[in-house]
Amino acid sequence: MPPSASWPQGVGRLILEQTDSTNAEAVRLGTSLAGPVWIMTHRQDAGRGRRGRSWSMPPGNFAATLSLRPQGSPADVSLYSFVAALALHEALSAVCGPAARLAIKWPNDVLLNGGKVAGILLESAGQGRDVTLLAVGIGVNLAAAPDPAALESGAVPPVSVLGETGHAVAPEEFLDLLAPAFARWQQQLATFGFGPIRTAWTARAARLGQTITARTGTASRTGRFEGIDDTGALLLTTAAGREVIPAAEVFFDEVA
Repeated sequence: MPPSASWPQGVGRLILEQTDSTNAEAVRLGTSLAGPVWIMTHRQDAGRGRRGRSWSMPPGNFAATLSLRPQGSPADVSLYSFVAALALHEALSAVCGPAARLAIKWPNDVLLNGGKVAGILLESAGQGRDVTLLAVGIGVNLAAAPDPAALESGAVPPVSVLGETGHAVAPEEFLDLLAPAFARWQQQLATFGFGPIRTAWTARAARLGQTITARTGTASRTGRFEGIDDTGALLLTTAAGREVIPAAEVFFDEVA
């Protein structure tokens, strides 16, 4: 299927029937790619999530990676996680309709009606202090939600677009919405910096102003979620005062 008329200029498109992981495929192709390329697969056998977790992909779901060469520091390229989240929110809004409740969960998930419908995984390679290759991996439960039995305690249960809205969306159709949305938000970041991205992300944030728990290894901190700072770190007001948390897993007291 050819890309839609709205496909971003200068961005490649590679559709695979099967691969182990689209992120792994992007890393293997590396700098042999002439420019940015979306790599999508219909079957992914060894998908990965954050912290080395597996990412299950039932048939009909979406798995794709955007391969980029951003030429920046690790801190700079980490901001692409927020670009990806905003693009996902925009694409999902288009397919789910106005009645669906969509929100972005820090640091890298999108929620639909309170359940996890999509996740983001950034992986990078570089030389010295500069990142020369960035793989922006995105998985979306379009047709089916994975088995929730393997979830850790307190994790947000998975949901699917079809299960929550009744809307059937083919992976290629979703890619045609996601790619131009990502290009628009990426241009915002390049032109105006992180400020507008931060503002837009915060407006869509799940549980803003509410009590959440951030777990970092064996430590847990509970407090009021105040948003993110200019590096994308979590801002949490606890009994000890405001804390800045650059990396953690976030848990809610209950599903809303």
